Amino acid sequence: MVISVATPRRSTSIRDAVLGGVLGGGGRQLYQPLRCAFYDGTAGGGGGGLPGDGLSAALSEEPARVSAAGGGNKQKQAARNVLILMSDTGGGHRASAEALRDAFRIEFGDTYKVFVTDLGKEYGGWPLNDMERSYKFMIRHVRLWKVAFHGTSPRWVHGMYLAALAYYYANEVVAGIMKYEPDIIISVHPLMQHIPLWVLKWQSLHPKVPFVTVITDLNTCHPTWFHHGVTRCYCPSTEVANRALLRGLGPSQVRVFGLPIRPSFCRAVLDKDEVRKELGLDPQLPAVLLMGGGEGMGPVEETARALGEELYDHRRRRRVGQVVVICGRNQALRSTLQSLRWKVPVKIRGFETQMEKWMAACDCIITKAGPGTIAEALIRGLPIILNDFIPGQEVGNVPYVVDNGAGVFSKDPREAARQVVRWFSTDEDELKRYSRNALKLAQPEAVFHIVKDIHKLQQQPAAVTRIPYSLTSSFPYHI
Repeated sequence: MVISVATPRRSTSIRDAVLGGVLGGGGRQLYQPLRCAFYDGTAGGGGGGLPGDGLSAALSEEPARVSAAGGGNKQKQAARNVLILMSDTGGGHRASAEALRDAFRIEFGDTYKVFVTDLGKEYGGWPLNDMERSYKFMIRHVRLWKVAFHGTSPRWVHGMYLAALAYYYANEVVAGIMKYEPDIIISVHPLMQHIPLWVLKWQSLHPKVPFVTVITDLNTCHPTWFHHGVTRCYCPSTEVANRALLRGLGPSQVRVFGLPIRPSFCRAVLDKDEVRKELGLDPQLPAVLLMGGGEGMGPVEETARALGEELYDHRRRRRVGQVVVICGRNQALRSTLQSLRWKVPVKIRGFETQMEKWMAACDCIITKAGPGTIAEALIRGLPIILNDFIPGQEVGNVPYVVDNGAGVFSKDPREAARQVVRWFSTDEDELKRYSRNALKLAQPEAVFHIVKDIHKLQQQPAAVTRIPYSLTSSFPYHI
């Protein structure tokens, strides 16, 4: 792909003047527009490029895409390119991106080519390329994360900050986007709306590229999730949809389908007895699944120890249940638990890629309030005991589960273990009731509803991404 540098614009907008003053000249030239040959017809130095008016010709609604190979105008069928923007700040964003990718392949086969990219890491400079490390550091120091989450919530704070980054890294961002020649752009990360949308607007590449957001938080959302320039905003719950409307999105932009879960999980048909046999679990004892997300966060060790004690009936000298502990990438936690002696059967695992089997084999789950784990547990009908949450985005997940009767909340490891004992012994009816409520709240087909709606959107001639043109309208929602 050929990328050439265009001449600067003749006039300077208010936004550019303000941002130029804020950022200064430095040692680097700020925002020199790039043009992609695929979109503007400049490939080959001016004779062998695309005919027509650039983006409109390249992204016409005709099923064939013009090929410049060999200097001719031969037409051929080509798949539509879908670019999914994410960041590895927590495992949920990549999981949702890959779920969408798999659903596109299942529903539409070769009609779409789906690319998943961490735009900030691969094409941006600091701090965009350092978000993963920064996020992990702040999560380990949870008070710091709480300050960062709430401190950047005001519109004027994150708006000016993201606009400055967009202006400074415009060339890198547009080069990263244009590498994939996208027909559709999907964001599954709160920081992947504003910068790409502003850059696309500055490049005049937005009129026929649908840009959609898929929100991966169940209830509490950072305001950066919402940008009224998106074509669609897919919300996992009515609570999130209401937040979107309050922040300026129109009803025609908002859809509520649920959180996208990978198809291999949500469509798996599993028999509990067979799965338990396959995984080496005791077929006679009820099982509790204990986990702390991909990083093994929260009071996992303390809860595992409490379960090991409480699930053994000392008076009758018998086991009440068994435990499965998923330690994720936390190798220290796994080693510690493996070194202990247990009175009940305990399976200790590391990072698992087939969680559908472990959830199908268990009768309830203890976990922190991560949205992906909650959504998966609901699909499997597992009563949930929430024992921890990340301040900010996971706070609202607790009432989402508890108020809907799908589980309980307890930060006390001993109390959580005693709740499991009650469910496995004297309160079996309550366990079944929580399970039914979990299934009612589940939305296993969400990922397929989302990709089908995107497909319909892409087929519409008037699928337009609305992006504001003034500095003030670059911050479109209301806090």
